[in-house]
Amino acid sequence: MLLRCFGRRRRLPWTYLLILLVILIIGYHFTSHSVSKNVQTLTDEFKELKQRRYTNRKKPTWRGSGPGENGAAVILPPNEKARADELFKKEAFNIIASDKIALDRTLPDVRHSECKNLVYPKDLPTASVVVIFHNEAWSPLLRTAHSVVNRSPPEYLHEVILLDDFSDRPELGEKLEKYVAKTWPDGVVKIVRVKQRSGLIRARLAGARAATGDVLIFLDSHCEAGENWLEPLLARIKEKRTAIVCPEIDVIDAHTMGYNGVGGWSVGGFWWSLHFSWRPMPKHEQQRRKSPTDYIRSPTMAGGLFAADRKYFFEVGGYDPGMDVWGGENLEISFRVWMCGGSLEFIPCSRVGHIFRASHPYTFPGKKDTHGINSMRLAEVWMDEYKRLFYKHRQDLLGKNMGDIQDRLALRKRLKCKSFKWYLDNVYPEKFIPDETSHVAAFGMVRNPSKNLCLDTMGKDEKIVFDMGVYSCQGGKSASEIFSLSRNDELRREEGCLDTTGKEGERVKLMPCHGMKGHQAWKHDKTTGTIIHTASGRCLDVTNVKSGDSVEVRQCSGADTQKWEMEHYL
Repeated sequence: MLLRCFGRRRRLPWTYLLILLVILIIGYHFTSHSVSKNVQTLTDEFKELKQRRYTNRKKPTWRGSGPGENGAAVILPPNEKARADELFKKEAFNIIASDKIALDRTLPDVRHSECKNLVYPKDLPTASVVVIFHNEAWSPLLRTAHSVVNRSPPEYLHEVILLDDFSDRPELGEKLEKYVAKTWPDGVVKIVRVKQRSGLIRARLAGARAATGDVLIFLDSHCEAGENWLEPLLARIKEKRTAIVCPEIDVIDAHTMGYNGVGGWSVGGFWWSLHFSWRPMPKHEQQRRKSPTDYIRSPTMAGGLFAADRKYFFEVGGYDPGMDVWGGENLEISFRVWMCGGSLEFIPCSRVGHIFRASHPYTFPGKKDTHGINSMRLAEVWMDEYKRLFYKHRQDLLGKNMGDIQDRLALRKRLKCKSFKWYLDNVYPEKFIPDETSHVAAFGMVRNPSKNLCLDTMGKDEKIVFDMGVYSCQGGKSASEIFSLSRNDELRREEGCLDTTGKEGERVKLMPCHGMKGHQAWKHDKTTGTIIHTASGRCLDVTNVKSGDSVEVRQCSGADTQKWEMEHYL
């Protein structure tokens, strides 16, 4: 009896444990089912929220008559304008006008009419939109995010990453966190912060590494995405994964915040100083395109706004991590993509507005010549013998420390990239090469020996028209004194040509080259030294001219003041 009782007591705890286990299993089943049901409910609610948000972007109730609606300019009264002008010095745009505009304002649909009839595939890749910001003002930053979310089909917008490059504006801390969490509870907009100031290039790399969508799209932090901006980019990348594609960039006026279409189409180019330039679309590209909706091949891009297959972006080398802060990275990726088997294209049916600022409203870490050093890296890795033309402009960089480039040279070898000459011949054949026989008959200093005066741009902005100057010859040390006598009879710089109507005593101007000779045609007689304006028959002259003045044309007389020699004859 005692033994039986003892035996029961030994078995009793196991009975209890078994009952407890059954209870736990049943409880887990009901709890997990309840949690799963709640998660599913939440997921469904977020899907409905995303779809409603996208659908509502076009509802008439959104179109009110508030400031800036439909992309209208905001004109401030005198008292506010004075304050805005003062703040403009700091922000480089009209922050008062911007703050008056709704963060989700409506925009005009400025696309070509044929773009509106295009039908895109349903199975497009997903996009991670990466927006880098450092001390960006509140309203343009959030208007960027709102426009992307509101005008992107939710099935294609994987995420918007706002990457904070160590901002210290108070409102970009906890206030921004709370705003994002409340406005986008579905988590489509995320904030990622770096722990020290990285600069644009390294911050974009951090953003790219944080992204998980199929396609990376980089936008500046003062943009507004237009209607159906996303699908054309994704469709082209689906069609060709090695294409780096850019939306057409519309202008948001920095003074009024008015949204303006671009009008005609341009492509990207570059100066030999390795600064970006806009160029007219060349004839060969105009002839290749069959429709206004066709993509536009471009030699370079401005760099602020572009999309790439995420995996391809890293395969082709991402950004050069040895580049510092900002400057030159857009040309580096442009040269590299073309030379290594990809392409760079503008997509006319994708439109994104951008506030173009005349200055940067923030400081750069280190206060170094980052554009110069970064450009030196790209010249040494990608430009082969043509790097000489960069150093003509930046002789001060010769011998400077640009960091280690062995990894980038190895990348070029691994990808079996073509030469820079191939790039010039096949991608940018219209690029003027100021010292090659195929382009020029002579180049270098254009010197009048009698006065030791040389043609000199005097450091003026060559994108505008100005009187052509002369200055004491600098012995080849000044890029401002490098000119070419082209095979097309132009006396020219990289983009500008000497131009005159030929009237007696008229100052000669530097104007954009048009290639049609006329007032821009000159003949140089190496024997007599004269440089004759073909249309008028008058000679380039410095009779009453001193260093710092402008060169003139006068009746040819054989005087020493009309005799010139060029540094190199080919």
